Order: sequence, then C-alpha cells, then structure tokens
Amino acid sequence: TRPRITLSTLHLIFIWILNIKLLLSSIQALIMSGITRKWVVKQVFQGMPKKEDFEIIEEQLPPLKDGELLVEAQWISVDPYMRLMASAPGEARSGGQVGKVIESKNKDFVVGDLVVSNFGWVTRTICNEKVIRKLDPATPASPSTALGILGMPGATAYFGLLEICNPKPGETLVVNAAAGAVGSAVGQIGKIKGMRVVGFAGSDEKVEYLKSIGFDAAYNYKTVKSLSDALTEGCPNGVDVFFDNVGGEFFEAVLNHMNLFGRVSICGCISQYNLLEPPKVRPISGLILSKQLTVQGFMVFRWLSSWPVAFKEIAQWIAEGKLKYNEVVFEGFENIFDAFLALFKGTNTGKVVVKV
Repeated sequence: TRPRITLSTLHLIFIWILNIKLLLSSIQALIMSGITRKWVVKQVFQGMPKKEDFEIIEEQLPPLKDGELLVEAQWISVDPYMRLMASAPGEARSGGQVGKVIESKNKDFVVGDLVVSNFGWVTRTICNEKVIRKLDPATPASPSTALGILGMPGATAYFGLLEICNPKPGETLVVNAAAGAVGSAVGQIGKIKGMRVVGFAGSDEKVEYLKSIGFDAAYNYKTVKSLSDALTEGCPNGVDVFFDNVGGEFFEAVLNHMNLFGRVSICGCISQYNLLEPPKVRPISGLILSKQLTVQGFMVFRWLSSWPVAFKEIAQWIAEGKLKYNEVVFEGFENIFDAFLALFKGTNTGKVVVKV
C-alpha cells in the first residue's frame, strides 16, 4: 500500500522548506555583505610611525538592516593630522574615504552611487544616510578630489585663510609646507585675492612646482642660508598673513617678520608630530604682544555646514584655470601605510590618496 501523506506531514514539509529558504536567504545576505578588511593600531606610536605599529585584520559583516547600505572603498585618504589621533591598540584607523554602494536597503541610495564619509582604512562598511554624502556624478573631476581639493583639505585652505585671516589685496602671505594639499591651495587662493604669496617647501622640485602655480616667491627651507634671510628677501614689506602648517622654529622665524596687526592661522604643526620629547618653550609671547598679532588655531569641521559653499567656489576657480591641484596616487589597500609615511618623509607634492 502507498504511504498516506497527512495534513500534518504536509505542514511539517512546508515548515522545513520555509526554514531552508530563510537559511539560504541569511547565507546570501552574509555573502553579499562579505568580509571587510581593516587597518588597526597594533601598538602606540613611539616617534615616527612604523609598519609594525599596525596590522590588517578581517571581519565578517552582518546582513543589512532596513535603511542601511553597504559601501565598498574606492579611494582612501591619508593626512598628517592622523598622526595625532589617539588610537588604542585594536582600534581601526579613521579617515576620509570615497566608496561605491554595492548593496542598499535605503530608498535614497542605489547600487553604484558614490559616497564620501569618514569610514577610514577599511574595504567595506555598513552605514546609513546620516554619516555619508552622495557625490554628484556630473562632477567632471575624479571622485578622489572629494578627499582633496573638493574635500576636507580644500575646505581647510578656504576657511583657514578667508575666515581667520581676512586677506586683503596687496598684503603678503607666507605659507609653509606649501607644496602639500592644503598649502598649495592656500597660496593659490591668496593669489586669487590679490596677495603677494611666498611659499616654503622641502625640495627644489617642489619650489619649481610652487612657482608654476603662481607663487611670487618660493624657497627650499632645507637649503636656504637661514629662514630669516629668505623671509627678508621674499617679503620686503614684511608679512601680513601667515598660514602655518609646520610649527616649531618656523613659527618663531615668521613671527619675527610679521607686520603690526598681522594674522596667523595655525592649521598644523607637522614638525612636532613625531617628537619623542616635548620641545622647549620659546619666548614668543612678547612678539605676539608687541606686534598685536591675531593668532588662531582651528579645526575645519566648525564650518561643516558651509563646506558646499566653499566647494562650489573652488570648483569654479578650477574651471576658470585659477586654481590647480596635484594628486599622488598609491595603488592597493596593502600600501596605505606607505602612503601615510610619505607624508612625513616630505616626498609628496599635493594630495596623497590610495586607490583601492
């Protein structure tokens, strides 16, 4: 006799098939999200960062929830400020990233959209719309510029000079680390505003680059007789505005050449980032007092809501040929550390990015 299939048996089969489908769906979701790779801090830096201070680890990502999207890294930024970030062992390295949406459960984003955020040194990230900005596909520039001239460094140059220093035509602007992503933009914006611009960089090739983008004078700080002599030659009418990326002795040298009521924008102090011992304090308060200088440090995120205004004007200057930029591209996720170290060896001209 044939075995009879009862309703209870059919019910059990149905439940079994449903569970199999749910299991397959979960497995598919895990496969879609996949594995992410990330650079994490292995040990606290002592002086110059070393490759053994980091390690690359892998993590399994969970399935997407409603409203989330999965972003795969396309371009990753390295910047000098990252040296100051206090990351405990095991923490991932944060920083700017341009990524592509490869899966979405968010109605405002579709697969293929390019986004920028602070995802850091990772290959894949699950996020929501609150922490990302969609890039305009009509923008003619490379998406990597969202990490450079049309990103945080560009905004830093724009607001650090225009908002803090209030430059005026005919004034003299001094910029150090002038061949970097920020410094080169500061100098060109100064020229757009009618200033005399004097830059300092660390090689003869960089000096020639600064002259090619419109700097009135440029010096290799490693080979000049003295910073003071170079400042006297390059700034015969003194210094009205100083955009400082270096700090230390350079900061003091320029203060000695500042005019009355001069303005100083402190963006960075890269000369001190890798010191094993704190520098000795120099008596500069008297200079600031006697010259009645305005000296202000800043973090560019204070103007975050106004970044689109800056990017619109910077993009216009680029289109008009008034502002040029350069990128140094490292290839491969594994080479992020080499790109990072290049910032402190002074080998880069312009913005350093990693193409993943």
